Amino acid sequence: MRISALFALAYLAGSVNFSILLFRVLKKGDPRDAFSNNPGATNVYRQLGIVWAVVVLVLDMGRAVAVALICLKLLQMQLVPFAGLALIAGNRFPCFHGFRGGKGVANYLGFSLAVTPLWAAVGMLAWLTVFGIFRLPFLGSLIMVALLGAGTLAAGNFHPVAAAGVLATVALIYWAHQPNIVQQIQKWKKPDT
Repeated sequence: MRISALFALAYLAGSVNFSILLFRVLKKGDPRDAFSNNPGATNVYRQLGIVWAVVVLVLDMGRAVAVALICLKLLQMQLVPFAGLALIAGNRFPCFHGFRGGKGVANYLGFSLAVTPLWAAVGMLAWLTVFGIFRLPFLGSLIMVALLGAGTLAAGNFHPVAAAGVLATVALIYWAHQPNIVQQIQKWKKPDT
């Protein structure tokens, strides 16, 4: 019963989308209606600038850290990745916002920061490096998420149950990035004019 309640709490926490709420407060419409149609920090940056993007990023990560710390205290380690999966599922399919949400990257980063801080730091460095070279935020995110998943696997001692939770979480985030991947492949296929 406690496990189900914690997973439900993680899902509900993930379902609170700070960028959508921020846009409502600022009377700016919906962040999902422009650019990438994603209510994440990168799209907030495109629409409102760096300050509000950082605010959203910190709120997303802070919420995820809180969920992870609660679950680390109350769950066996092999079950903690499933709380992360519930959090990301809430972010991706938020019950409070018409089941149209974000991609879960900032939430997974915050979650990993509590579970495996060293790997979170490595992931952030990888994101900065990849973005610095290619100027593609989604590519940096995919590499960072793979590293976060590896760190969470290690934190769970590669237990099969933990591994299933980690792989499902990484797969969900990668699936959410499918439009970015397809769009980038199409750009690469186009001949230069």
